[in-house]
Amino acid sequence: MVDREGKGEWSIVYNRETMKPYLSVIIPYYNAPEKLERLLASIEKSKKAPPYEIIIVDDGSIEKFKTKLKIIRLPHNKGPAIARNRGVEAARGEFIVFLDGDVEVFPDTLFHIAKVFKDDPDVVALTGVWVKEQKSTAFFPNFKALRDWSYWINERDKSGYYFLFSTRIAAIKKAVFVRLGGFDETYPAPLVEDIELTYRIARRYSIIFAPQVRVHHEFESFWPIAKKYFLRAYYWTKLYTTRKKFDPVATTLQEALTTMSGVGIVFGFIGYLGNVRYLGYLLVIVFVLHLLFVRKFLVFVYHEKGLVFAVKSFFIGLILYCFIFAGAVSGRIIHTRR
Repeated sequence: MVDREGKGEWSIVYNRETMKPYLSVIIPYYNAPEKLERLLASIEKSKKAPPYEIIIVDDGSIEKFKTKLKIIRLPHNKGPAIARNRGVEAARGEFIVFLDGDVEVFPDTLFHIAKVFKDDPDVVALTGVWVKEQKSTAFFPNFKALRDWSYWINERDKSGYYFLFSTRIAAIKKAVFVRLGGFDETYPAPLVEDIELTYRIARRYSIIFAPQVRVHHEFESFWPIAKKYFLRAYYWTKLYTTRKKFDPVATTLQEALTTMSGVGIVFGFIGYLGNVRYLGYLLVIVFVLHLLFVRKFLVFVYHEKGLVFAVKSFFIGLILYCFIFAGAVSGRIIHTRR
């Protein structure tokens, strides 16, 4: 690996079979060959990348993926936490790059990851961002992409010491990951294992947000996303009962208030329709409060997609807040009983 005159331009002069890689790219895979093929094709288009290796962890897929790349095959589906940990065990790189199997990297993604670590040796972990553009023209995937983009770019706490170690695109020094014990393998599905690891990393290190480290992700339709919101809120409450504080990783206090005000609008409107007239005054107050909380996002989507899209975004957001609230309440009830 050569850095030309300290300009951050990596000269790729190496044999990937013999030279030790700088980055080990870990990709969990489960029954989605088309998506994995697109991801691998995007990695092959990388420019100015340092030496890297790709390790695919087949998490018990029925349909076996054929490739000349290194594949670790698990006998049964055990979830991404175990799959990623097994991938790290086989990794030879100094830094680990985690990618979900349904993203695509940009030609400069691996270059920028390496550049962050090279420019500042004190950095041990970073997280990137998935861009707001979608190939789909459907409303909800575009809403979700803009919602996440606004959260990371427009609404994030720029003074924050650490950010969510989001495994759609994140990297960490291998020695640190191993010393921390990796992902919690008690989570059988992609739930809050990234949040839990973030908390353990942040006890000693910062996790920086690197907006130049980008991937493309095509978002799903409403119901799969709503289910994930419910489950993540449900399992996050277990972490909350231990920490007993809000944070910028999962939910800030303002985000919690935004959720409750959104739910308040929905139930207040239902009550008002049921002739509980005094709720009308309360509904107006909660409505104004909620608008204040989501104003940055609504202004953002208005400029991106127009007024109709912004109005639809407001109401679909209310429904999603109900799923989050239901998950959090369910988790609070169940976890406090145990």
